[in-house]
Amino acid sequence: MRITVIGSLSAGQRSRDLADTAGSLVDVVVVGGGVTGAGVALDAAARGLSVVLLERTDLAAGTSRWSSKLVHGGLRYLAHGEIGLARESARERAVLMGTTAPHLVRRLPFLIPDAAGRDVSALGAVGGRLGDLVRLSVMGGRGSLPSTRRVGADEVGRLVPGVRPGRGGVVFWDGQLVDDARLVVALARTAAAYGARILTGATVTAVDGATTPPLGSAEVHADLDGEAFTLRARVVVNAAGVWAQRLAPGIRLVPSRGSHLVLRADRLGSPSAALTVPLPGSRSRYVFALPQADGLVYLGITDEPVEGPVPDDDPQPSDGEVQQLLDTVNQVLSDPLTSDDVVGRYAGYRPLVLPESAGTGPGDATADLSRKHLLSWDGPVLTVVGGKLTTYRAMAEETVDAVVARLGGNARSTTPRLALIGAAPRPALERLSAPARLVARYGTEATEVESLGPDVVAAGRPETVGELRFGVRHEGARTVSDLLDRRTRIGLVPEDRARAVPVAERVLAEELRPA
Repeated sequence: MRITVIGSLSAGQRSRDLADTAGSLVDVVVVGGGVTGAGVALDAAARGLSVVLLERTDLAAGTSRWSSKLVHGGLRYLAHGEIGLARESARERAVLMGTTAPHLVRRLPFLIPDAAGRDVSALGAVGGRLGDLVRLSVMGGRGSLPSTRRVGADEVGRLVPGVRPGRGGVVFWDGQLVDDARLVVALARTAAAYGARILTGATVTAVDGATTPPLGSAEVHADLDGEAFTLRARVVVNAAGVWAQRLAPGIRLVPSRGSHLVLRADRLGSPSAALTVPLPGSRSRYVFALPQADGLVYLGITDEPVEGPVPDDDPQPSDGEVQQLLDTVNQVLSDPLTSDDVVGRYAGYRPLVLPESAGTGPGDATADLSRKHLLSWDGPVLTVVGGKLTTYRAMAEETVDAVVARLGGNARSTTPRLALIGAAPRPALERLSAPARLVARYGTEATEVESLGPDVVAAGRPETVGELRFGVRHEGARTVSDLLDRRTRIGLVPEDRARAVPVAERVLAEELRPA
């Protein structure tokens, strides 16, 4: 069923949610406002459970905004023999592209050029065709993407002009998110439309007591904008990702860091396909140069182990990772990239689960650890951790299934058929009288966003003042960082961010001014 009411995360709504939530008893408290937590909140609220989501900073403030922005079918999992995980990825990709968020996901061709080695492109063709077979085996997969094919030198030059000319390659297809953080915001707002209360700036400090289903409850203690805040929950879902061990010390995680570089697209000839180059010495790990709609290219991704406790601060790519990414992609470029071409960089943590069979040591390299997720109960706390962005919905469904069973209910998930706020079939999106860029980010709400102000935030950037206003009015943005680093992604280029800060400050002052 299509949601027609905007699940506004306005300042007024937040005040009402705070007043209604403090000291109350709810079915589920979700800890963590990334894609997993927001997905759990939506699945639970759509089943009729009362839900409060508590996020210590902002929606998508952690791992969920630092991905490659891909909704992929899991070719790497095929290489590792994880057929089930590959099928799950392909199925969830079809759900996202066809129902959940058609406006946020587009088809993207991936080019493996013969310039990387004919054996490399031949192996890529085999993997691509296996991926096609997996896609055809899942519901919604047929027709969702074109098939893998060989292309000639002219086509290679058209897709990625920066590749050394004169040789062909292989093209396979996958899904690309216009913005991972926008997916999280859409999930949270849709959950709010179903009655979930979304509270950012709320750091959970403790969970006390054990529940006795279906009527028992635990106390959830939080620091909310510097003040103590307590409520009761029948179940607490710990969806804090790499920080999950703070509520579940027994969970065994081996976090890794994945890094990307941000480049101007014209440096690669403004590609229309993702350039795909294998990491030297590997047959299953690739570096991707991923074209974006805003004239940038994201170059990634690395996979480096993270030692010790995971800090709260955003990670940063190391100099070694920067050079590794540049060296890898330069193998196939006519004009090699240098560090001077890097206009931004970002990194994120992956919450990889260490299997019990690994003993007490660190296990294998993080690149070889499975992306399967884990569910684990500890009293009233159910921890869900691991997995990946593409399969967030399936993870959320399994998590809420376990919650419902604990509470003694039998409500089933509706999210396979549930469209997010802003979503519509592609023909309907194409008929909207709003700029295509806004439609790709806001879907059916693009016209309203446009009406809030067409002026650009920073010269040379496409983002508008209307987007900032919409972020404050309806998407829960409360700070400059919320606006520039998550509701929009201006912050990925530090120079652009600096020019946008005064405009963001002005919009916040105007929109949050007391009536």
